[in-house]
Amino acid sequence: MPPTRISQKSPYVTRAAAGAAASALVLAVGASTALTALAQDAAGVVGGERLGRPDVQVAPLSGAPALPPELTGRSWLVADAATGEVLAARNAHQPMPPASTLKMLFADTVLPKFDRAQEHQVTAAELANLGAGSSLVGVKENLPYRVEDLWRGVFLSSGNDAVHVLAHMNGGLQQTVTEMQARARALQANDTRVLSPDGYDMDGQVSSAYDLTLFARAGLRNADFRSYCATRTAHFPGGLDKLTGQRTSFDIANTDRLLGKYPGLIGVKNGYTTNAGATFTGAAERGGRTLLVTVMHPEAQGKVYDEAASLLDWGFAAAGKVQPVGQLVADTAAPAAGAATGPATGPASAAATGPGTTGAEAAADSQLPPWSRPPVLSGGPGLAPAVWTAAVLGSALTALAAARTVARRRTAPVPAPAVTGSPAGSPAGRGAAAHRGGATALGGATGLGGRGRRHLARRARAALRSARTRRSRAASGPL
Repeated sequence: MPPTRISQKSPYVTRAAAGAAASALVLAVGASTALTALAQDAAGVVGGERLGRPDVQVAPLSGAPALPPELTGRSWLVADAATGEVLAARNAHQPMPPASTLKMLFADTVLPKFDRAQEHQVTAAELANLGAGSSLVGVKENLPYRVEDLWRGVFLSSGNDAVHVLAHMNGGLQQTVTEMQARARALQANDTRVLSPDGYDMDGQVSSAYDLTLFARAGLRNADFRSYCATRTAHFPGGLDKLTGQRTSFDIANTDRLLGKYPGLIGVKNGYTTNAGATFTGAAERGGRTLLVTVMHPEAQGKVYDEAASLLDWGFAAAGKVQPVGQLVADTAAPAAGAATGPATGPASAAATGPGTTGAEAAADSQLPPWSRPPVLSGGPGLAPAVWTAAVLGSALTALAAARTVARRRTAPVPAPAVTGSPAGSPAGRGAAAHRGGATALGGATGLGGRGRRHLARRARAALRSARTRRSRAASGPL
């Protein structure tokens, strides 16, 4: 099959990200590479002028290995995930149908929005209008599913039914498509046009090897995304057993044929439709280095894995022996909540924590014993039990300290007034003695001062018991 060529003036190639790409390169690969990138970006191709050229682009140095001899993919790219350097490419910006590899963009857009433990009752409307011949994981209507199970259905079985349910949770198919398109623009994936969230063949829905690699790189920054795409097998909830009424389950397996076979493979996503042919984007780690590879539409469906593996082998062998021919540009959007720290937050987790609490903080707090967790708001305005208890304890301790201070002052010896020339038996002397005796009677340990301290101590102990009771009731929840 002769290679399909693309005009350097393709409408999918834009000048919009030239300055941003150059700035990102200064930080990532040093001043010399940045100067080269500035010259490339002047031509208006996202990631560098050479990536807009047709056919193979590679810049070998002395001792560089040769590229694999039989690469039939109409478009492909291999890049360093950390630096973003594109090591070699062919037709990197050629728009082509992406098939299910577009689910990487769907996940990068929607995954951070929902807590993985959240449950959702699936409706019939959410499973309607699935394309004929769609790949399905087996979601059933009128049954609850956890978000994490739905995402396993997306990544392992490439289930369009799971995608549609999650898209409806996100506000609907059109809302999700709009958000995916906006996310693609934020990533500077300007070759991509989104018409369906699942990648199902639709006239005009396209992406490119460059853009798919951007989606994978962005998605892998999310711990959940990385976990799902690396999962080989999982249990998936089934229907209800007619005899027992209990929920059944069945096993699903990842359709990525390199996962578990290619050393160090992390994921990411494969796809196939009649119109798109085979597509694959993968990531692999070896010797502390992570590479990304995308292959689109080879001559035969099965070759997509062989060609991806051979490009990864070449990329690891070519470390330090080739000059980059382009750059994966930086994400211009702020990181999504939870994107780099672990489980994403959503409605469920937001309800469990307080305002301003991140998913990472909530996860870390949940590992602490109850008495050392930071106080949180509970059920709206007012103090949580832990804060209320601390306030009571502080007040009680302050009262005790004040009572002791007063008692010490009252029990201190009071000097008799000096009465010159007054004998002890005189009226003046009797008044002085009465004054000294009054000091003991009013402030001594057996007088009113002692009883006051005991009363305050009893009140403090009662306050502590009341605080513990209230805290215990709050922890156990409403009856």
